[in-house]
Amino acid sequence: MRTWLSDHVRNRLGTFGLIVPSIAQSAVGAALAWIVAVHLLGHAHPLFAPISVMTCVGLGHGHRLRRVVELVVGVSLGVGIGDLLVSWIGSGPWQMALVIALAMAVAGLLTSGELFVSQVGSSAVLVAMVVPGADVGGLDRMADALTGGVIGIAAVALLPAHPLSIAGKHLSGVLDALSTVLEQAAEAIEKGDMDLAAEALECGRRTQTAVEEFGAALENSKEIIMISPLRWHHRARLARYQTAAVPVDLALRNARVLVRRTLAALGEANPPPPALAESLREVSEAALLLQLELGAGREPMLARQALLAVAARERPKNLGFSANVALAQLRSIAVDLLQATGMDHDTASAALTPLDEPSDESVRG
Repeated sequence: MRTWLSDHVRNRLGTFGLIVPSIAQSAVGAALAWIVAVHLLGHAHPLFAPISVMTCVGLGHGHRLRRVVELVVGVSLGVGIGDLLVSWIGSGPWQMALVIALAMAVAGLLTSGELFVSQVGSSAVLVAMVVPGADVGGLDRMADALTGGVIGIAAVALLPAHPLSIAGKHLSGVLDALSTVLEQAAEAIEKGDMDLAAEALECGRRTQTAVEEFGAALENSKEIIMISPLRWHHRARLARYQTAAVPVDLALRNARVLVRRTLAALGEANPPPPALAESLREVSEAALLLQLELGAGREPMLARQALLAVAARERPKNLGFSANVALAQLRSIAVDLLQATGMDHDTASAALTPLDEPSDESVRG
């Protein structure tokens, strides 16, 4: 229990460390946007300026530039519809409901973007309920939104998070998950334990979230590098993470099929041989090597060599149907991870020992 708690605390602290830059960007940017709107633009209550910074910066999400455009256009549309309706029907609960419904309906007809639609609705709320009758025009609110968006982008550029830390942590989570699934499958084969294989399968089914989080983190990291000149020198290292993204996802998908067939094979007359467990364990270790080498900024040569050794190994004989399928999935995983090291698909596939290689007896005959 104590070990689990300490691991959980350590993991949460590590995750918190990744969002600290976004917290600083939001806090500093919101304050600066307020100051600019009040003292340079002369707006007494620039509510949309800090709101725009918060929406633009977010907490580790990508597509900031698109969010700025959606924010400004959404505020403009929401403010325009809100001002028009409030001038006709006044303000109050039912008026607010009508303003929100009409504003969001118009936004929904224009685009399916969730941020855009919600921004139009929230802007209409502020016009209808928070600032009715204020001596602030729609153009002033649009200027506040644009000011906040620009300052939000500037905050990301001048106070950038470390893109490799963001992408690296999430890729480590994916490769850790892959390594764990393969290790559990190997142990299940060695012990002939179907319960262990079932646990490995359940573990594999929980890995898709890690893949999706890595994809989002990669997009965030790419945008940080694009926006911030302070991080441009990390482009080459981030490119290695981008190269690994799709192959690692495919490797996890193949691992789930492999474990499912391993579970079936343990119930057949010809269970998987120990040699298959050994290969599983070697691929598991290669996944961890890949994680370490990418994290250190090195070309993943050790991981590639380990995978090539597994790919070149002679195929076990006399396998049952499910064990044969599991072996085929392991070969696919090896190809996926070789691609994650930077090798092209054809070269990686050529490294595999052919399945239809004739035996010595057939050659002599």
